[in-house]
Amino acid sequence: MSGELSLNINIKEPRWDQSTFEGRAKHFFTVTDPRNILLSNDQLEHSRQIVHDYRQGIVSPGLTEDELWRAKYVYDSAFHPDTGEKMILIGRMSAQVPMNMTITGCMMTFYRTTPAVVFWQWINQSFNAIVNYTNRSGDAPITVSQLGTAYVSATTGAVATALGLNALTKHVSPLIGRFVPFAAVAAANCINIPLMRQRELKYGIPVTDENGNRIGESPNAAKQAIAQVVISRILMAAPGMGMYPLHISLSSWHAPIQVGLVIPDMLINNLLCLHSSMSVSSLEPELQAKIKELSPGMEQVYFNKGL
Repeated sequence: MSGELSLNINIKEPRWDQSTFEGRAKHFFTVTDPRNILLSNDQLEHSRQIVHDYRQGIVSPGLTEDELWRAKYVYDSAFHPDTGEKMILIGRMSAQVPMNMTITGCMMTFYRTTPAVVFWQWINQSFNAIVNYTNRSGDAPITVSQLGTAYVSATTGAVATALGLNALTKHVSPLIGRFVPFAAVAAANCINIPLMRQRELKYGIPVTDENGNRIGESPNAAKQAIAQVVISRILMAAPGMGMYPLHISLSSWHAPIQVGLVIPDMLINNLLCLHSSMSVSSLEPELQAKIKELSPGMEQVYFNKGL
């Protein structure tokens, strides 16, 4: 009976088996579904209420399991996993595909002139700053000063890299010049992400056991999380910005073609897991001692590494 929905459904975990590629694909395609950015505030709040009530043991009359999972994934797509705050619209996971495919396609198309390079690198870093802030790991606040420093540094680094490399490639094959946006994006990621999340490096990010119970905060986990995010961001950009130049020729349809070719990369790249783990032995000594006292058999801890 739909009105007798069991309270034993574990909505802390994904609906599908994450040990299989199919299960991971279904999970992340659902979380990153671009249609979720079209949902109204009322719809988002309704989903949040369903999830909150269910966690408290309250089931709305007539609620089905499919409706519960739908509410869970809508909630995950719009609310921060650690703080529970509603995220900035273009910083949400559901906005990643349309935003990234548009910006990446334009950077790959309009890279020849200085104004175009400056404009699209600025747009890209402005978007990255919003994404990094919105999807920061843990509940560590970021000051206006830290946010501004990271934003200006990353934008300056990206523009300087792009303009410098453009100058060096003016007298070589145009094909080489088309790799400049990728180099600029890679350089900016190495600057932007650590600066944006410097507070996490100092104070740590929340680590949990396998059941999601918070154990403490770990700077070592923050270091691993930030390193993973930097590497994954560069790898995410590699297929669209590093490989397509090898077989895309210039034409009047170049821009829409480039944008279209980025779409599958954005979809595949968003299959990357937001959660990670590390060995207890890699944590700070005081946190290791706490874990040993609370749960002597624990070998791994888990954390949200951010997007």
